[in-house]
This record gives sequence, structure tokens and C-alpha cells, in this order.
Amino acid sequence: MSLTTNKMFYVSWEAFHRATKELAQQLLGQDFSAIVAVSRGGLVPAAILARELNIRVIDSICVASYEHDKQGSLRILKDASLQDNAKLLIVDDLVDTGETARALREHFPQACFVTVYAKPQGKPLVDHYVTDIEQDTWIQLPWDMELAYSKPLAEH
Repeated sequence: MSLTTNKMFYVSWEAFHRATKELAQQLLGQDFSAIVAVSRGGLVPAAILARELNIRVIDSICVASYEHDKQGSLRILKDASLQDNAKLLIVDDLVDTGETARALREHFPQACFVTVYAKPQGKPLVDHYVTDIEQDTWIQLPWDMELAYSKPLAEH
């Protein structure tokens, strides 16, 4: 899948943090003992969830399916050392087409899988998420952007 739309959804650090805390609120009261962050996008929300849910054991699984805006085949670059169980929380930033989510569901069938953002094709594969995103919208997350000078409208 290649980026073929002009629809963009820009996320600030503050908005991302707020949405991830909302996800933590959904998860309160559930008994999770560990987190597996899906690298790279799941690293930041996993850290926030670990703090908010007071979870100290964090691992990662490193997968690659995108090269900037082009989706290719999924590759596991580094597996998590934690074993699948019902107290395991798998965290990613986004579920898009569901390719990564399907692979993670097969790898961790008992675990709870959460994302901050969900697109329609992948949404059925996550247990919890916060924000719906249209399938044809590209999300610009704060770690992928830089602040830059913006000309006043009168100068355009």
C-alpha cells in the first residue's frame, strides 16, 4: 500500500499523550503484568501506559512493514522474550490495514492488543483503541515531524 491521498492527520506531542492517557483509563482495573511494545511506533505509548498503569516489565518486538509511506511484507527483526499470556499487553501506535495486528495476534493469541489510533480495516483486530481514523488518511505522528517556521498568510 502506498500513500495515495492528500488527507493528513497531524498529531502533536500533547494530543498523543492525552490520547494515550485516555487509553490507560480504558485499561484501568485490568490485571496486566507486562507490556510488549511494537517497535517503533508502540514504544512511546508503551512508556506512557507503563507509567499510568504502574507496569514495570516492558519488552519489545521489532517489526517492519513500512518504509516511510510504502507498506511491504511484514518482517520480525527482533522477537520479544516474554511469553504469551492473558496478563500481557501488546501496544502499538496505530492499526492500519491489520497486517501487523494479524501477525501479532497469531504470535500472542492470549494477550490484550491495544493501539492509540485505529483505521477501519484493522480496528476489529484490537481490543482497545482511542481514536478512529479514516482508512485513506495518513497520520503524521510527533516523532516524525519537526517544528518549522510558517509564513504568515499575508505572505503566501
